[in-house]
Amino acid sequence: MDADTHQPRQLISVTEIRRRLGSRAPVNTAIEAAGLALSDSEVPDGAPVVITGEVESISDGVVLTGVVGVDWRGQCRRCLGPVAGRAEVEVREIWELNPTEGETWPLDHDHIDVGPLLHDTALLALPLAPLCGPDCAGPAPESYPATVAKPDDDAPPRDPRWAALDDLEL
Repeated sequence: MDADTHQPRQLISVTEIRRRLGSRAPVNTAIEAAGLALSDSEVPDGAPVVITGEVESISDGVVLTGVVGVDWRGQCRRCLGPVAGRAEVEVREIWELNPTEGETWPLDHDHIDVGPLLHDTALLALPLAPLCGPDCAGPAPESYPATVAKPDDDAPPRDPRWAALDDLEL
């Protein structure tokens, strides 16, 4: 990991494809995950974060197009049981000699560093509230139903604190 940013480094040489505009080369590389977690899901430490795709030479840099894949695990938000899955995200990123802050990545001596891209993409791909299945009813469905009952045709009584707004004409 890079000591300054705490992001993994994974350099890919693009020297050969930079010699001819439009040249392409396959990419298949990975980093080991470390510390990628949200409140209810995580990538196990040491698990691979893989990118499969290709790089293509453009006038001022290269374009990386591919799919980032990562296995994750967590707890079901309803029953709190274990749940696991695989997230796959399509990416299309540009590395340039003169990068635009927040839009493109820096091309450094004919190498691209895909480590930060893989790290950030894996973290963003994690589910915020995973479910073990769409039909999960929770730990005690009779006591704590996971669905909301449909209201009757009769409207519930209005809160009297909002009554003054009924007189407004918009």
